[in-house]
Amino acid sequence: MAPLAPLATPTIGVLALQGDVREHLVALAAADALARPVRRPEELAEVDGLVIPGGESTTMSKLAVAFGMLEPLRERVRAGMPVYGTCAGMIMLADKLLDGREDQETLGGIDMIVRRNAFGRQNESFEAAVEMTGVEGGPVEGVFIRAPWVESVGAAADVIARYDGHTVAVRQGNVLATSFHPELTGDHRVHAMFVEMVRAAG
Repeated sequence: MAPLAPLATPTIGVLALQGDVREHLVALAAADALARPVRRPEELAEVDGLVIPGGESTTMSKLAVAFGMLEPLRERVRAGMPVYGTCAGMIMLADKLLDGREDQETLGGIDMIVRRNAFGRQNESFEAAVEMTGVEGGPVEGVFIRAPWVESVGAAADVIARYDGHTVAVRQGNVLATSFHPELTGDHRVHAMFVEMVRAAG
């Protein structure tokens, strides 16, 4: 079977159940993707990759169930669709959670244990320069808002950024996650990296 040809202009969805959807749509468009909001399974079926935005992870989990999106999302992740999660999106992509609600659902996709709100509450939000493997041109500016961190990763996952001794970005195959919000900075290099992941996945 011939290898898949790279996609010239991939269509990338942003899960639009809750969170900072508009900022991701802008960043993806700036990184040369066709960006669209995704709320329903039929919209999910039409995209080549997906961003899961920051927001409130427990609310996002409940809305994914209410909108009939949880199982379709899990199926696409298992099937190898490229996915990028920021902050709450990182939580959604974790195989295991610490400090989550007992009924909180995740999609899985990265063999990692994530601690919710690890960097503190809303009033302890901060910005910091983060060196990130795979992103050229110097450190990215990370915006940390009630951000999680990764307690540990399995053998299949690669740590690609740390801050203050904590893992804040992880990649496993076609799945990428960051504790911080690059979509809030005007620097679109992390989104460009993800767009290239989607292109390469064909």
